[in-house]
Amino acid sequence: MSTTYITTPIYYVNDRPHIGHCYTTLLADVAARAHRLTGSDVFFLTGTDEHAEKVSKTALEHNKTPMEWATINADRFKEAFGFMNFSHDDFVRTTESRHKTKAAQYIQQLVDSGDIELGDYQGWYDPSQEEYLTETVAKENDYTSPVTGKPLEKRVEQNYFFRLDKHEAWLKEQIQSDQIRVLPQARKNEVLGRFAQGLQKVPVSRRIKQGDADWGITMPNDPDHRIYVWIEALCNYLTVVDTPEREKYWPATVHLMAKDILWFHAVIWPAMLRALGREPPAMIYAHAYFISEGRKMSKSLGNFIEIDQLQAYAERFSLDALRWYLLTQGPLGATDADFAYQRFVEVYNADLANGIGNATSRVGNMIVKYFDGIMPECDTPATPNDSPLVTECKNIAEQFAQSCSDMAIDQAALLGTRLAGKVDEYISQTRPFSLAKQREEPENEQQLRRILQDCAETLRIATLLLYPAMPWKMAQLWRTWNCNHLTDPDDPNSSFVAPLAELAQWNSPYSIKPGQLIAKGEVLFMRADAKLAVPAP
Repeated sequence: MSTTYITTPIYYVNDRPHIGHCYTTLLADVAARAHRLTGSDVFFLTGTDEHAEKVSKTALEHNKTPMEWATINADRFKEAFGFMNFSHDDFVRTTESRHKTKAAQYIQQLVDSGDIELGDYQGWYDPSQEEYLTETVAKENDYTSPVTGKPLEKRVEQNYFFRLDKHEAWLKEQIQSDQIRVLPQARKNEVLGRFAQGLQKVPVSRRIKQGDADWGITMPNDPDHRIYVWIEALCNYLTVVDTPEREKYWPATVHLMAKDILWFHAVIWPAMLRALGREPPAMIYAHAYFISEGRKMSKSLGNFIEIDQLQAYAERFSLDALRWYLLTQGPLGATDADFAYQRFVEVYNADLANGIGNATSRVGNMIVKYFDGIMPECDTPATPNDSPLVTECKNIAEQFAQSCSDMAIDQAALLGTRLAGKVDEYISQTRPFSLAKQREEPENEQQLRRILQDCAETLRIATLLLYPAMPWKMAQLWRTWNCNHLTDPDDPNSSFVAPLAELAQWNSPYSIKPGQLIAKGEVLFMRADAKLAVPAP
């Protein structure tokens, strides 16, 4: 069985989680569920990054110790991810000994190999991001943070440095050749563009000064220096799976993140891994940002979409509808995306209420009305010559798997809505409700049976493709239609009995069978009224 290792960045615990954290983790969750569906052995990791300077500063402002403040916010992330129904296999905190011990070992290995060395540094430091910037980048941004706009600091200090320059030729070749895939393409171009400046040594520690909080991991064999949070944090991807039970998952299949931390993941981290004698990740995927109602989100504007706002949307439209909107309308590509109420309602009605919701209701209601809720039997199985739906479903699992391997998971999910749309079109073309009025004619009766069976089977396959994005709603339909042979319909997070390539086969052991009970059930998605006020927390 193939393995798949998917990670999110580990999130700073200086504040509570918001839409950005949930979006990145949703992408990882949908990708993990999709790969499990295709038959891969998946490990999905997320967690919190806790040793930042600003964590200790924020803790002091709240009259907490750094660990107390980190724990408060780590728990908030766990609660938020529970609410979003994420299926991560582990949640790492960088304050855990399992991480700290191994991270220190990796740093010592790099010191021993000569890839980390002691030296003097003078340059621009971004306190808000805890990152050193080159003179070129600092000047381009008027000596302010390119992320937060806050002033940079000129620092002169003794540091340990990682010899990133030693790995420049290898890194460039790996990224250019897609041995390390940096996606989307605009992000790859961005990374390669920075190579023109040449790679420099990278500071990985700072000397501890009097009055500094006792917070973070010190350099092995040199307790006067503390490892910078970002280099220690990168190690989490390896520390968690560097065990006899989990080593099979390395190298990572994909590191998912927002675009602001691309350089760390696409350049510094692969170089560190090479120096450690480890394989680099196969893919680095850096998505863009959400904006809110056409405006950039910021705390000063008060328009950040927090967890309580997402919960209000989920309460009105369902959690799966929220997950669907974030997945299909989010900034998975290179451009930012708008979280806007009117757009949410529009997508909800088009894709869900009028899409998969309407199609399943129509087919289920006709089977209940015309065949007393029992899937009818047909004289012969359908072939591509008999039904365009068979053709639509053929090779759909391959398309789904390919989209997932490219991290086009939004497009993979939309294959399900495409099938639902084809069912609606087919019903409009064949008019089974008209055939039902003249079913005393044997030919009409057989045609009616054939149409409803083909539609139900197509929708069964569609729900498989939609499951990674909307596990609760798809499990609801499986219970209504008695599709108990796919997975445990009472547990939408349970394993499937076979990979998608088998589950999505027409006329397979997993198909809806003649005689199977099809209940009317509740409507999956009720149509929304755009005139209602925005859901309020």
